[in-house]
Amino acid sequence: MATEIALFTRDLRVHDNPQLAAACRADVTVPLFVLDDAMVAGPHRSANRLRFLCESLADLDASLRARGGALVIRRGDWVANVARVAASAGATRVHVADDYSRWAQRRLAHLDAALGEGVELVRHSSLTVVPPGAVEPGSGGEFKVFTPYYRRWLEVAWRAPAPLPKQITLPARIETVPLPAIAELTGNPCSPDLAPGGETAGRALLKRWAASRLARYGDLHDDLPGDGTSRISPYLHFGCLSAVEVAGRLRDRVGSEPFVRQLCWRDFYHQVVATFPDIARRDYRPRGDVWLDDDELFEAWAEGRTGYPVVDAGMRQLRREGWMHNRARMITASFLVKDLGIDWRRGAAHFLHWLCDGDIVQNSSNWQWTAGTGNDTRPNRVFNPLRQAERFDPTGAYVRRYVPELAAIAGAAVHQPWRLPADRRPAGYPAPLVDHDAAAAAFLARRTGGTTGTDPTVS
Repeated sequence: MATEIALFTRDLRVHDNPQLAAACRADVTVPLFVLDDAMVAGPHRSANRLRFLCESLADLDASLRARGGALVIRRGDWVANVARVAASAGATRVHVADDYSRWAQRRLAHLDAALGEGVELVRHSSLTVVPPGAVEPGSGGEFKVFTPYYRRWLEVAWRAPAPLPKQITLPARIETVPLPAIAELTGNPCSPDLAPGGETAGRALLKRWAASRLARYGDLHDDLPGDGTSRISPYLHFGCLSAVEVAGRLRDRVGSEPFVRQLCWRDFYHQVVATFPDIARRDYRPRGDVWLDDDELFEAWAEGRTGYPVVDAGMRQLRREGWMHNRARMITASFLVKDLGIDWRRGAAHFLHWLCDGDIVQNSSNWQWTAGTGNDTRPNRVFNPLRQAERFDPTGAYVRRYVPELAAIAGAAVHQPWRLPADRRPAGYPAPLVDHDAAAAAFLARRTGGTTGTDPTVS
């Protein structure tokens, strides 16, 4: 009887899971997840993501048990544990989702070597809608600009979703270990309003959002207080939802084009990183920047004490929810890099610590876009926090939701509390760290060698 392993990594679902579907064609299937030491104690450890992961694994185990299986869990060195399970189960194949970060590619290469002869490592494309390499410019390499990539991406045939396994047959005897308690595993407190993990929660969220918000996504997705975004990014990050299934189900519905375009941005960055794997460390397009090293300024930004309410609201939402509205991510990132002059890598590391959807590829690529060292065609743009607040939080509702010191200030006046009469200024809320216009001008002078630049602000 043939035995094959479905090795779960960032594909914690039973719907449209090519790895699981392929392994279930064998007589015996071992659904395996290894809680990697690097995930628990490594440099990118995140209490929020560990809690979301544990909840997702519990949900996955329940789905597998409903089909006669169970999730086999091991803890420790990822490569060594997978190799040991393959040897003890007599597996001939290990099915796994391909991944494209430098760390993931190295780990897969080490696993391939450790499995040895007689055990085939089969990589499946299930992380993206369109895998890196499927869309290439005529000159080869990667697309460096999004729009031409998007046009070609739309022309590529997407794979059909994998069938849902009806029955899973486990080995007669297989050793597993229980997951530790979430509190023991995470160590530090999690964000109090963190979303629940798991495929069940993700599919329910997507269904509710698509029914009520998809048709107006193009109008609502930048609205900060309206919160019209789908919030499915953590479920995509952990593979609780399949990107190609989501895109395929929604692409022909009213209002879907701008939403599907966001899924394309996710694929775009994966194809960039497949050819530039050092995205988290090196500038994709170096600008010769000299960054300011100021811990006090950085901590004020990280804690939401910049004196710019829309920036502070975004940073406090991050800590409260382990998630931040995409428009707020752009505003807060621009403020750190181009108002405070602090290296984008410090901001990316802070986001990665808190974000439940924290992803090396997407997080670093988006930070580089904001810093003007990545794939932005306007590298010198500076987000004006006051103009952004006027456009995307015109009544101040978003700020009042996350900055309680300002809750008593009505209307748009909440965005500039320093302009209020002295007796109406909220006690305890700081004055602005910098003057935005002066800070933006200083950044542009450094970046452009003293010229004014062609795109200094976003209105």
